[in-house]
Amino acid sequence: MDQAFDIQSYMTQGVERVVGDIIKATFKNPKESAYMARFALASRAASKKRGKAESAGEHIPPFLIASITSRCNLHCAGCYSRCSHATVDEAPVGQLTADEWLRVFAEADEMGISFILLAGGEPMLRRDIIEAAGKRPDILFPIFTNGTFLDEAYFRLLDKCRNLVPIMSIEGGKKTTDERRGPGIYDRLIGNMDALRERGLIFGASVTVTTRNIREVTNADFLKNLSDRGCKAVIFVEFVPVTDDSRELAPGDVEREYLAGEIGRLRREHPEMVYISFPGDEKSSGGCVAAGRGFFHINSHGGAEPCPFSPYSDINVRTASLREALRSPLFEALREGGFLDDDHAGGCVLYEKRAQVEALLNK
Repeated sequence: MDQAFDIQSYMTQGVERVVGDIIKATFKNPKESAYMARFALASRAASKKRGKAESAGEHIPPFLIASITSRCNLHCAGCYSRCSHATVDEAPVGQLTADEWLRVFAEADEMGISFILLAGGEPMLRRDIIEAAGKRPDILFPIFTNGTFLDEAYFRLLDKCRNLVPIMSIEGGKKTTDERRGPGIYDRLIGNMDALRERGLIFGASVTVTTRNIREVTNADFLKNLSDRGCKAVIFVEFVPVTDDSRELAPGDVEREYLAGEIGRLRREHPEMVYISFPGDEKSSGGCVAAGRGFFHINSHGGAEPCPFSPYSDINVRTASLREALRSPLFEALREGGFLDDDHAGGCVLYEKRAQVEALLNK
């Protein structure tokens, strides 16, 4: 990795670009644009906090991923989280309470973390935690949801708390989405998108990119359909192979090059939506930005993990602060040992190196 690379500047610029892009994408929605303009000011203040910490020798990432529940109502084909038993049908005991998550959010706010991605399981099963997130307007909370629990009460909450932005998972058209997520899911997603648009609420879409759907999800008709329904951001996430049988679904060099080219073109030609690629947008960062370089993950029981695809932890936020979690021996070993720099198959370098990560924990 180039020693001159500045991860703090890279991630700070990334935050500013995403916020700026969202402001441009919502200029026809005065209420949303007004909130995003206020958030832009808060984001700059947070960036100054992180910069001050950096000058004192402490690196604070701008992003946090919070898996607020282990429970999910769907059984999507090839789901990494279910294969790794991080997602189950009934939530086990011992998960963080809404008050505990509110403390985590307050700590993150104080440290200068600008984005907290709410994930699961299915995060909208924890309405209490999402309501708590709504009380931190200086943090933007994208909610990565399967879209099946949006209801009138949620529409009212999203209207009141504009820092809560649903990001709904979709695999392409009706046939492709229902094959992976279950019969009728596509129609429910489209219905919810239309309901959000009618209420003047912004939302985004999350697409798991495989060798089978890569052309479909970058197709002009698919993306225009999302845009016409009010979608303001599309997040492309490379499929992570969890079994040998699924390895052929993971994008290879040819598919990655194609996806990068398409995203570059979309950003130039269709600024009405924001396009983010993971891990494609990490390439210019000099490697993976997990383990606190650019983000880290808190699981539903409070364990601080490098990322959702690397479910290993040596510290828990129930008994430690977020700052202490970022300085955990595991995170420091991953950041300093070159584990995050290599290329990899599929969407996660740490998943490829899971045996080495496990060995670090057992030292």
